[in-house]
Amino acid sequence: MISAIDTNILLDILIPDKRYAEISKNLLDKFKEKGKLQICEIVYSELASQFPFSEELELFLQDTGINLQHSNRKSLSIAGERWKKYTAEKSQSLQCAVCGKELSVECPQCSIIISCRQHIRSDFLIGTNALTHADLLLSRDRGYYKTYFKELVVKGK
Repeated sequence: MISAIDTNILLDILIPDKRYAEISKNLLDKFKEKGKLQICEIVYSELASQFPFSEELELFLQDTGINLQHSNRKSLSIAGERWKKYTAEKSQSLQCAVCGKELSVECPQCSIIISCRQHIRSDFLIGTNALTHADLLLSRDRGYYKTYFKELVVKGK
């Protein structure tokens, strides 16, 4: 089994996040026992900001047994298609990261619906890399992935 890892799971451990550090660590340990762990280029670049030198990031990945899986044309194409759908649908709502419920926010002064995109293209690249190169994705952002990656198995808090 191959488990892709979203940045939020690793940052919970690296920063550490009091609320999620232990949960995320246990999740990684559980899925490492079941097979391979991997990240894509986007997660790698997001993690790089947490290390003073690239050699330290490489040591962290080596110590944790996490491999770098490069995206291919298929995953990049799917990411573009899903990004297009997201930008067409999501300009007027917010989405809960846990359950996926959509909410609108209205300006109390002028009653205009406030537009907000909660996700950026990197989220779509992470999702499609997991979809095309892994069996599942470890992430806390399950609501978003349930909406745009229905066929992707997502595990996490």
